[in-house]
Amino acid sequence: MQLPSALLENAVAAFAKLPGIGKKTALRLVLHLLKQDEEVTTEFGEVLQKMRKEIKFCQRCFNISDGTICSICANSGRSKEMICVVENIRDVIAIENTQQYNGTYHVLGGIISPLDGIGPDQLTIEPLIERIKKDKVTELIFALNPTIQGDTTIYYIQKKLQDHPIRVTTIARGVAFGGELEYADEMTLARSLQNRLPVDRYVNNR
Repeated sequence: MQLPSALLENAVAAFAKLPGIGKKTALRLVLHLLKQDEEVTTEFGEVLQKMRKEIKFCQRCFNISDGTICSICANSGRSKEMICVVENIRDVIAIENTQQYNGTYHVLGGIISPLDGIGPDQLTIEPLIERIKKDKVTELIFALNPTIQGDTTIYYIQKKLQDHPIRVTTIARGVAFGGELEYADEMTLARSLQNRLPVDRYVNNR
């Protein structure tokens, strides 16, 4: 793509690094910003810089937070005895949008995938185990993407907890195998949470 300005080209290249943004879309976004007042583009840049510099991760569940503890973990109205285990922050947002879950979360930061070089030590599994033992958790709900890697992660964590008295369940598979949680509609995801299954039963049926 030939552009008349190196500055424009650099800006387009920067936007094109974002997921799902091709060069044509990036060019459209950059040209839109060029039409805005300078104050608008300055504020846009400052907001991004402030977010990247000041945003934190919850010390308890590893969700995004403005402080050391996220708003969900800090909410006294949430059930601390129930933890929903998810792969990433997008999954927390998807489940929260269903308004059908009143427990807390634990963000693993990924799933076990040897082919991608991701092992248990690179995820927040050990903090999860420690949290379960410390906080008197009675139920652990797995809400991981229904893939082989997701199932491997469930199996690994379940084995780590086999001597611990806790109910371990997984969301019902209204979400198709191989699909991603964040793309499921809210009704499907809500029903999957309500109809969750014991992990032993889920594993035996696979």
